[in-house]
Amino acid sequence: MTDLAILFEHPQWFAPLFAALDARGVAYRAIHADGFAFDPAATAPPARVVFNRIAMSSFLREPEHPIFHAAAALAHWQERGARVLNGAGALAIDASKARQLSLIAGLGLAIPATRVVHRAADLTAAAAALRFPIIVKANIGGSGAGIVRYDDAEALAAAVADGAVPDSIDRVLLVQEYVPARGGTITRIETLGGRFLYAIEVDGGGSFDLCPADACAVPGRPTITMTRVDPDSVLIEAAEAIVRRAGIDVGGVEVLVDDRDGVARFYDINALSNFVANPLGILGWDPHARLVDWLAGIIAETSK
Repeated sequence: MTDLAILFEHPQWFAPLFAALDARGVAYRAIHADGFAFDPAATAPPARVVFNRIAMSSFLREPEHPIFHAAAALAHWQERGARVLNGAGALAIDASKARQLSLIAGLGLAIPATRVVHRAADLTAAAAALRFPIIVKANIGGSGAGIVRYDDAEALAAAVADGAVPDSIDRVLLVQEYVPARGGTITRIETLGGRFLYAIEVDGGGSFDLCPADACAVPGRPTITMTRVDPDSVLIEAAEAIVRRAGIDVGGVEVLVDDRDGVARFYDINALSNFVANPLGILGWDPHARLVDWLAGIIAETSK
């Protein structure tokens, strides 16, 4: 049996990972989400270790996205004895901003004030308990997709009446207070194996799309500025607690300081850490090397 299989969707994001594995001589099977089928009666997984690299933003690239198909495959392989990294449970958290916020708040951490509905018609009433401006978010999003700001109740009501509010592929919507980020920046804390790996401060120029990867840079998108930072130990410990509770082996957590009251509010969990663009220039080292070291250790553990 192959030691490692990687289930992925994006055609470019994982080239650095594959190159790092090749350089280390780690054998792996790359399984692209398109074109593969799994047999639910099969008794053997595709590898001893399976690494899930499915992005929530995949629905933006292909209407026939693999999110729910991948969830079924990962759960099947776990049942058949594979060590699945960022497995079905982690994917379920990644695929629900509502569940993310519930998890974060359950740890006693601050989140933006939010209400969750399943009908656009309920957004106006739900927003009545919040301070404007507010944003409406798709429960399953990615790269800032499905987020719209409304400055007052009238603007939201008009959008609802016109059928112009965001939609989500699972029919779940969040209405949330717009939190002004102190300094106009957010902090993304990356973790590996449940422990702090690095953090970057991201200034998106007012954009909701704060994806830090090379492949996220597209024409017409506002310029994103990224700087390596050393967060307070309290924030690091909080991020580590979040990913451990979510069952995320490799992932990022996003937090901002609310300029209204100075409270650090966690608002997003991302189980697809394709790492920062230009890592040598921004971090001074390449996190893919540490990821491969960690994967090699996991493979060694499962081979005993």
